[in-house]
Amino acid sequence: MNALASKPSSGTGRTAEPWWKFPYVWMVIAGPAIVVVAGFVTLWLAIRTPDPVVSADYYRQGLEINKTLADKKLLPAQTGRNHAATPSDDVPLPKR
Repeated sequence: MNALASKPSSGTGRTAEPWWKFPYVWMVIAGPAIVVVAGFVTLWLAIRTPDPVVSADYYRQGLEINKTLADKKLLPAQTGRNHAATPSDDVPLPKR
């Protein structure tokens, strides 16, 4: 047993308890310990799952997507919308 644990503390007649018997100490230690563990988990995930490689012709693919979107922008509203989920009686008729 430790010599400090058997001495009375400041005249109250109680013996001083070791630091690990105080729950607030463990609460203070738990915060940084959780952060360290989370950092190692994040490092492990970053090493285990590499980022996907961007294709070499990403710029050309982006231009093609922009052309497709520009073509759809010019469509009339009735032909451009997706009415697959709309019941047929709710679809407005085109004006003549």
